[in-house]
Amino acid sequence: MIDVQPFTIEGELYQGVSVSLPKTTLLMITGKKGYIMCGALDVRLLNDKLADRNVLAGKAVGVRTLDDLLHAPLAEVTIGAEKAGVHVGMSGIDALKKLN
Repeated sequence: MIDVQPFTIEGELYQGVSVSLPKTTLLMITGKKGYIMCGALDVRLLNDKLADRNVLAGKAVGVRTLDDLLHAPLAEVTIGAEKAGVHVGMSGIDALKKLN
């Protein structure tokens, strides 16, 4: 099942997506310029193989819901996200504010 949920943070709109798969759930929330995602996000791939795309993204691990993703500290971020002011340890909400 795929669930799409809009979020408003400080008057700005974000889109949350939850994809239920066997034994796991993919979670992501996107802003206008970038996104945060669950542990399935391959930051190394984005930084190395897809560097020319300059993807702005962060990954939080151990999250089970979109609400968890909003409040969890980021475990990894892409080079592009870092340049936009997103850093490891930042909450999902704070990261999204920089990615919108």
